Amino acid sequence: MYITLELKLVIMKKVRLFNVLLFIFSIALLQSCAKEGCTDVDAVNYDSYADKNDGSCTFEGSVVFWYDAETADSLYYDGSTVLTYTVDGEVVGTQNVNIYWTGAPDCNQDGSITVTKDLGSDKSKSFTYSVKDEFDYEIWGGNMQFDANTCWGHELVW
Repeated sequence: MYITLELKLVIMKKVRLFNVLLFIFSIALLQSCAKEGCTDVDAVNYDSYADKNDGSCTFEGSVVFWYDAETADSLYYDGSTVLTYTVDGEVVGTQNVNIYWTGAPDCNQDGSITVTKDLGSDKSKSFTYSVKDEFDYEIWGGNMQFDANTCWGHELVW
């Protein structure tokens, strides 16, 4: 088979054009294969397979309440025997005043009052809390900060 120089040039141009189009198609295909999801490792719904953040990340944070022996004694001598803990108006636990700690307990440790809050798309959020005795007298109250993917000890001091 005899191919002229002119025919060779036409074939080479078509091959180059094909390669360029193949390259462009490959890039476009790879771009469209990027998996979207939550790429923030602090989020509850973190997706390790996602390579593009789609804004769907949600967060939660925890706080564990605690007090020491001195505070427990003061509460008892003041006439309190049971404490009720609320966060944003919702009762999250009750506890006898004689349960105390020498340091902040681990979150969800037996006997502790641990609260986990949904922070939505925020990495940090403030909530109100209240601790009352059995006479409905508020001993402690105020605002506390919950931070994404953390649990911190909130010491109640007499």
